[in-house]
Amino acid sequence: MENLISLVNRLQRACTALGDHGEETALPTLWDALPSIAVVGGQSSGKSSVLESIVGKDFLPRGSGIVTRRPLVLQLHRIEEGREYAEFGHLPRKRFTDFAAVRKEIADETDRETGRSKQISAVPIYLSIYSPNVVNLTLIDLPGLTKVAVEGQPESIVMDIENMVRSYIEKPNCIILAISPANQDLATSDAIKISREVDPKGERTFGVLTKIDLMDKGTDAVDILEGKAYKLQFPWIGVVNRSQQDINKNVDMIAARRREREYFAQTPEYKHLAHRMGSEHLGKVLSKHLEAVIKSRIPGLQSLINKTIIELESELSRLGKPIATDAGGKLYMIMEICRIFDGIFKEHLDGVRPGGDKVYNVFDNQLPAALKRLQFDKHLAMENVRKLITEADGYQPHLIAPEQGYRRLIETALITIKGPARYALDQVHAILKELVHKSISETVELKQYPSLRVEVGNAAVESLDRMKEESKKATLQLVEMECSYLTVDFFRKLPQDVEKGGNPTHSIFDRYNDSYLRRIGTTVLSYVNMVCASLRNSIPKSIVYCQVREAKRSLLDHFFTDLGKKEGKQLGKLLDEDPAIMQRRVSLAKRLELYRAAQAEIDSVAWSK
Repeated sequence: MENLISLVNRLQRACTALGDHGEETALPTLWDALPSIAVVGGQSSGKSSVLESIVGKDFLPRGSGIVTRRPLVLQLHRIEEGREYAEFGHLPRKRFTDFAAVRKEIADETDRETGRSKQISAVPIYLSIYSPNVVNLTLIDLPGLTKVAVEGQPESIVMDIENMVRSYIEKPNCIILAISPANQDLATSDAIKISREVDPKGERTFGVLTKIDLMDKGTDAVDILEGKAYKLQFPWIGVVNRSQQDINKNVDMIAARRREREYFAQTPEYKHLAHRMGSEHLGKVLSKHLEAVIKSRIPGLQSLINKTIIELESELSRLGKPIATDAGGKLYMIMEICRIFDGIFKEHLDGVRPGGDKVYNVFDNQLPAALKRLQFDKHLAMENVRKLITEADGYQPHLIAPEQGYRRLIETALITIKGPARYALDQVHAILKELVHKSISETVELKQYPSLRVEVGNAAVESLDRMKEESKKATLQLVEMECSYLTVDFFRKLPQDVEKGGNPTHSIFDRYNDSYLRRIGTTVLSYVNMVCASLRNSIPKSIVYCQVREAKRSLLDHFFTDLGKKEGKQLGKLLDEDPAIMQRRVSLAKRLELYRAAQAEIDSVAWSK
């Protein structure tokens, strides 16, 4: 069982070291889940004397006004033999064997946190005492409740102390040790009043009655100690502290405990209660109860820790890695993020993620539809054929066949294919830009760094624009090639025309009959359709080669080249993470470290069992 109290001691120390004091925070708190005993009492209630009696040593600062200004987590460790000593959490390698020096260090450490003012602080001081005269126990000594501010303190100090005390004792895992002086009316007890507010049924409150020996003659505290005046779930425990005269004379604590036992055993009113009175009995009862509470809480604590670790790891993963400090680390980090983005972009094109199929849709549906809308048959209608054939002859009529007319008809038809070609490459360019923006939004790492996100997006679009221009040249050149050199074999395979081409006595504008012109139109249309079918296959190849393939291969090449020329400060500007996110990551990492340490501590105790 001693392992359980030591376990909670270690977890409490880890909490403080990593900034978890149980205060209101956006981070999950382990402190609140740990069972603890908080010592509550008004000023001059004898709170410090009770603690010193349990420990058996004078070690707490004394004086007028508010002496305890920070929570003191007092961890008692029973050793079988050896010299008593103390250690502070903030001085882990220093042993104190002089308890007067312990008292001074408590006062000095309080001043280090609060200054020499009389302000209070919620950051606890950790003090471990190792002695053969103590039981294994952990107590949290809280500032004494007060009704008025003393000189040098703000008026809010009364509420500040009350709020601090309440923040500890309102938590369901906190056991309340309520210290009340017997020589004052219990109805006015600060400790009982605030304990009743947070624990109205008295299910986790231990009542301790001090200064019983200082009650007026003819009065006693039997009704309170027997639970008749104010009932709690646990029996009241009375203690007799050393008087101020005893303290001034440095009366030995062991002797004071003996005198306390004799007082209850020899005083007629309390004889029947003597077996459960005194500071020694109080320490044993609290130790046993704390052990039982810790044991009952361990399964829930394990579950909470495991669940919180998963949540913290998940959020840290979502926030991404912290920024490197050196230029090389920053450059590597930017390159890695860019590679992740580039990989996502390629996945869209390759069909791992949606979007790449839109490119195929341009070639399979939109380009053929655009080519179909050209309506070559209308372009090669009788009147247009007649007009172009006649115009091509110029002032001299052709002698055998209207070759120039043929060429002009073919060229004017083929040149219109540039429109669908431009449309196709524009559509593919738009799809690639859309996939770039989609990939940026899907690259979680880029969300951390707004400047890098903008730069990567701009660089990718600029690359696509360059690729589009190259694609435009190459694709339109395909059309121009078809216009500049006709496939002669097509015409050689046509049946030879045996008819003469018109009546020379007719006007030049009536040179050919309709049948002959219709045949020219049909021949040209067949040739144009043949070329169009060929371009329907070659235009997509050109676009894919110049745009899609290049985008997959070298989308960020120019960006990487420019990146290598940047200084560390310029790289840092690209990694302009929100300071709030940076701070959140640091806080989460510390809290995760705490929970992992807690997990290891609990597991070690479970295995030892």
